[in-house]
Amino acid sequence: MRDIYFVLSPSLLLLDLAGPADAFRLAGQLGGEFRLHYVGASAEVGTSLGLPLGGLAPLPDALPEGAVVVATGATRSIDAYATPEARRIVRWLAGQRGGAGLRWVGICSGSLLLAEAGLFDGRACTSHHTLLGRLRELAPAARVQENRVFVSDGPCHSSAGITAGIDLALHLIAELADPAVAREVARHMVVYFRRSPQDPELSPWLAWRNHLHPALHKAQDLICADPVRDWPLDELAGKVHVSARHLSRLFRDQAGISAHDYHRALRLALADQWRSAGLSKEKAALSAGFSSARQMSRASAAHD
Repeated sequence: MRDIYFVLSPSLLLLDLAGPADAFRLAGQLGGEFRLHYVGASAEVGTSLGLPLGGLAPLPDALPEGAVVVATGATRSIDAYATPEARRIVRWLAGQRGGAGLRWVGICSGSLLLAEAGLFDGRACTSHHTLLGRLRELAPAARVQENRVFVSDGPCHSSAGITAGIDLALHLIAELADPAVAREVARHMVVYFRRSPQDPELSPWLAWRNHLHPALHKAQDLICADPVRDWPLDELAGKVHVSARHLSRLFRDQAGISAHDYHRALRLALADQWRSAGLSKEKAALSAGFSSARQMSRASAAHD
């Protein structure tokens, strides 16, 4: 059984807790052996939504071997982390550094707490893009990474924005339990196939979506839901109730990319994920919808 300790800071950003915690909860129901704990410097914390959370266990004097410590983020962290409760959390984190087999996880601004405790020294780490300057100040001995969904370096893990905490949780579930469990959790939570730590913060699964056109979003959702299959433009247009010519124009004018190039980018991203999961280049290409590794290589060259 793997113990997961969620350390709740003052002014807790609720999704920093709820997203990763629910991923681990589901993993436990699907075969992963995880036991969740919720601890803090006080028995109750305020949250970003104005809903207080109570009944927290105190910060433990010692952690069991192999435990995972997750520092959740806060809203207005510059003020929240100046409170006596946050100062106590930093001291507690620093005091646990010598524990056997511990893993450290920072979700969004929670990485700042780990950085201040010295846990990222000599390690690569990241945080929300608006907090990278503060992260560098708090951890001058760390290698702060930009434009990353999450970063894993030995026992230290950190994520960028709020929902990236779910990506990091899925990565850890795959590592600590089984990749199949992580894929099933992602499917149950209706999130895209997990992004890897090497992916830029704006992955192909999220890129080209900065528009408000409902028909185009629906077309992109259809491709994302099944990028392996072929999507002839006429068929795709019919499913979103526009003409093929109009859909082509929507991709170009609203998304800034053609339907073909969008589909190709998703297939390449999927192939990279299958390669990371251990498949050969040929099998990864076939699993992503390419006819061969050679076709995938040509697609990659054209995409670059």
